[in-house]
Amino acid sequence: MRLASIRRTATVAATGLVLLLSACGGGSEPPATSSSGTASDSFPVSIEHKFGTTTVPAEPKRIVVVGLVEQDALLSLGVVPVATSEWFGEKPGAIWPWAEAALGGAPRPQVLTSTDGVQFEKVAALRPDLILGIYSGLTADDYATLAKIAPTVAQPKGAVDYGVSWQDLTRTVGAAVGRKAQADRVVADVEGKIAAARSANPAFAGATGLMATTYEGYYVYGPQDPRGRFLTDLGFTLPTGLAEVTGAEFGANLSRERTDMLDTDVLIWLVDKYDPDKAKVQADPLYSKLKVKTEGRDVYLENEEIVGAATSFITPLSLPFLLEKLVPQLTAAVDGDPATVAQRATA
Repeated sequence: MRLASIRRTATVAATGLVLLLSACGGGSEPPATSSSGTASDSFPVSIEHKFGTTTVPAEPKRIVVVGLVEQDALLSLGVVPVATSEWFGEKPGAIWPWAEAALGGAPRPQVLTSTDGVQFEKVAALRPDLILGIYSGLTADDYATLAKIAPTVAQPKGAVDYGVSWQDLTRTVGAAVGRKAQADRVVADVEGKIAAARSANPAFAGATGLMATTYEGYYVYGPQDPRGRFLTDLGFTLPTGLAEVTGAEFGANLSRERTDMLDTDVLIWLVDKYDPDKAKVQADPLYSKLKVKTEGRDVYLENEEIVGAATSFITPLSLPFLLEKLVPQLTAAVDGDPATVAQRATA
């Protein structure tokens, strides 16, 4: 996860933007949404979210993703959006390797940038019939502008921004594209794989686990973040007091006085550069005394390498890959034996 994405801010649309957008549409025509099969549900469908209820009147054919990971949920259902939003990695179409098989030979989506907020004019020029911003930090103003372009599904009501679970995201996308039953099957299949990994690793049960990164010191991901939920799904317990530290956000910075919270049975570090960042963390006088370091319980993943990226995505397509590549590292870390070092996994 890029550090710039931890605290995203969205630009507010200028007055009269939608009138300008309605005049867009010149230039080359982007590909229409590809799908395998057709929707199994009847339309219209209504979906509740943070800013109200959105009605999707008919099966959408031109879907624009302004959230950061919804393309994986769509692809898992056989649907290809016309546009995605770049988070990090600069992959063609914003499609990571774990999703390539699901994309197949379909045209890659156009990629929008999200660094300075939603690119409203480009979204409108794509002439979408559905906009998805479920794993996002859309503001009320963002939503109001997007909703004038096309039916827009924002982040869930009651969830923190960027805090939707992969199950809720997949099911919400399934409802929006008329594939509820298929989405349920996708969720059940991946949950079965997670359950199998948990069963095969009884040492995870009750062991404490945490994910952190080196953003403005030490930044930890809380119980409302998909990364934190991934650990609890495997059987780990998050540190006592973590929810109080992160509050109504998906994560928060730790003060130096709370470095002890990092002393868990397993600690996953998401770093920008593997070697220098790992060395910097381990040289910290406070951290170097913790058992998580002296007993070799910490695992380091580079953000833009595929295993680190899958750890930030947490989607129905990234999770099976992540279970294969990360769980062996967690197994080596949780035993507390410094001789069983968690090997660096880059592919």
